[in-house]
Amino acid sequence: MRLASISIDLDEIHHYYAIHGLAGRGHTTDLVYDRAVPRASDWAQALDVPLTFFVVGSDLARAENAETLRTVAGRGHELANHTLSHHYDLTRRDAQEMEREVAGGIDALVRATGQRPTGFRAPGYLVNDALVDVLGRSGVGYDSSVFPSPAYFAAKAAKLVTLKLRGRKSHSVQGSARALLAPARPYRLGTPYWKAGRGLPELPIQVTPGTRLPYIGTSLVLAGSDGARLMTRTLLFEPFVNLELHGIDFLGADDDLDPLKPHQPDARLSRTHKLAALSAAVELLRKMGFAFIRLDEAARAVA
Repeated sequence: MRLASISIDLDEIHHYYAIHGLAGRGHTTDLVYDRAVPRASDWAQALDVPLTFFVVGSDLARAENAETLRTVAGRGHELANHTLSHHYDLTRRDAQEMEREVAGGIDALVRATGQRPTGFRAPGYLVNDALVDVLGRSGVGYDSSVFPSPAYFAAKAAKLVTLKLRGRKSHSVQGSARALLAPARPYRLGTPYWKAGRGLPELPIQVTPGTRLPYIGTSLVLAGSDGARLMTRTLLFEPFVNLELHGIDFLGADDDLDPLKPHQPDARLSRTHKLAALSAAVELLRKMGFAFIRLDEAARAVA
């Protein structure tokens, strides 16, 4: 049986301001937890699929956010670690800071929910050997960060250059091109991390076979329902599909995203449009014979 997993990174809206060099210009807070997470949970229930939520630990200082996560965990969804503070430049910091970020994310989830996460995803999909070593020492069960997509890598590089030319500083950083050499299917991390070895299970962010185009929430919602189905059909012969979404994929143009709209095309789309595209992809995957499981289950089954 072929398997598929759906994960959602719970990056709050201020992180998108930071990406686009808009930090300090004001932003709407807590939209992801107050609106997106409940919508995602309802969406998943309607489609009968489990989710894995990657949680930024510092967001759990807000009591309402912790309660929201306890609710979704009670529905059977997995809660995983997205670091304590979501520093995009985590791989450029020293090992002690990496350890604080990884351990802090774990501790925040344990305090808020009573559950210790087994999964990890790095901010901006960026890992290096030093961070992989930290994950091993921290008792992490699997990683799902490596994103071997040349198209995504090039688009990100172009965005950072454009912002610099316009005099705006992005908090996002460009990772090593060596990540593009990593396997596109699940493997065990080696040394260097982009080679297979005997380390932690790695569940890479999904790319299309051959072309390695990004198969993520942003791509699907921008493509629309028909485009999402077309991209999904390319995965027919994949043994495992790791569909990664973000909380913003469940927010629409009427959700107070106006400052982002000039800089981020998906912020201009309606929620109806987005949910239709995501649902089209999930429904087609099921018709193609994929069974949906959480990422922690997938790590045990396929890595």
